[in-house]
Amino acid sequence: MSDQPLVLGIETSCDETGVGIVHGETLLVDTIASSVEEHARFGGVVPEVASRAHLEAMVPTIERACREAGVALRDLDAIAVTSGPGLAGALLVGVASAKALAVALDKPIYGVNHLASHVAVDIVEHGPLPEPTMAMLVSGGHSSLLLVPDVTHDVRSLGATMDDAAGEAFDKVARVLGLPFPGGPHIDRAAREGNRIAIDFPRGLTTGRDLERHRFDFSFSGLKTAVARWVETRQRAGESVPVADVAASFQEAVVDVLTRKALLACKEHDVDHLLIGGGVAANSRLRALAQERCDKAGVTLRVPRPALCTDNGAMVAALGAQMVAKGRDPSDLGLPTDSSMPVTLVQA
Repeated sequence: MSDQPLVLGIETSCDETGVGIVHGETLLVDTIASSVEEHARFGGVVPEVASRAHLEAMVPTIERACREAGVALRDLDAIAVTSGPGLAGALLVGVASAKALAVALDKPIYGVNHLASHVAVDIVEHGPLPEPTMAMLVSGGHSSLLLVPDVTHDVRSLGATMDDAAGEAFDKVARVLGLPFPGGPHIDRAAREGNRIAIDFPRGLTTGRDLERHRFDFSFSGLKTAVARWVETRQRAGESVPVADVAASFQEAVVDVLTRKALLACKEHDVDHLLIGGGVAANSRLRALAQERCDKAGVTLRVPRPALCTDNGAMVAALGAQMVAKGRDPSDLGLPTDSSMPVTLVQA
């Protein structure tokens, strides 16, 4: 293998069929086939629908990625695939496809962690990761604070979601406000016209006692419930609901907690780089507040462009390329999927 490995990555943990190709630390192509519109009418992702969509999209998406990158499959040095966490059926489609490619091409396969991939993708955006890096991942299923000495094998969990993840709370509050699924982009858009201090919504796990027991953990279930009750009270009283103000105030509560805990973790672990990844990292207010607070704390903020924050194949390829470059052993062809794969397990 060359010093600059050419790796194809496959991501199918949820409703995006992602195929990316990375050459060393350079992203050649990031191709996505999304089934989000098929799930929108249900107000959330339906696992069986997602699995079938992956089956239908896999071969065309791989072919399109190779065509756009000007790469032949035989030129690849390795195949990387998300083996967990995620929806069981969706993961199976991706891993089975990667195994088929690995066998047919006689190439090594790397089954990698979805969350670690969200960290690794910033390498193709902003260059090598400082070691260690503090990473905060915020998505529909996860809100995690991670200390990352080495993204290929040493990822340490400092805190995680205790109930609703940030992205999940965005989806549920959007439903309460009558906004479409997925809720994140629609709340972000509505909030721009609202007053973020109009309503004082709660900040979960930020009191003195909570910080002692759950210093870097997150909880957004109480916030979601508080928003729902506030809206219901207005509606029962026959009053209109100021959607923009509710969206802005809710969003501010979420990003306040996220950035406050992330900067506290940086301070206590003496880390001067903060990386934010995952779908919610595309949120404009989260990016702005994180930048403001990082500047004040002397911490360098790294956030991939929005297209690389949501689930994609580029992030899997990026982590796979790092695995190859650092000489990590490939996974066995019998590698399993693990829908609840712990973030501390980088490779299956």
